[in-house]
Amino acid sequence: MTRGPRPKDNAVRRNKHEHAQTLSSSTTEGRALPPGLGIKTAGARRFWRTWATSPQAANWAETDWAELEITVKLVDAFYGGDVKLAGEIRQRVAKWGATTEDRSRLRMSFEDTKGQDQGDETTERMADDMDEELFRLLNDT
Repeated sequence: MTRGPRPKDNAVRRNKHEHAQTLSSSTTEGRALPPGLGIKTAGARRFWRTWATSPQAANWAETDWAELEITVKLVDAFYGGDVKLAGEIRQRVAKWGATTEDRSRLRMSFEDTKGQDQGDETTERMADDMDEELFRLLNDT
């Protein structure tokens, strides 16, 4: 005979948060970048494409898309040379779960990605473009 009360079933344990969510690990179709925003830099267009097709975007409301439009304007200014906007951009993307730490704080996780092809040629090309663009931005003083 054991001492104390019987442990609760996993479904009612306190460490399971009621608002935790598991997202699909696949990208979504997303939305096209609105031409009326006047985005000039490739980095801002890449930022839009990354977030518009992210798994988080599958559950976005219209207000979330409006927030992305505002943020992509900030990113465009950042890539245009206004590096003071970096902190503001970081705060905004943290609310969407940009990093592993952000997703942990938001209690957000992705489905298991085993068996999916991770070697995408387009992703590698975009990373190379981003490296070149950041190099030009940081060396252009």
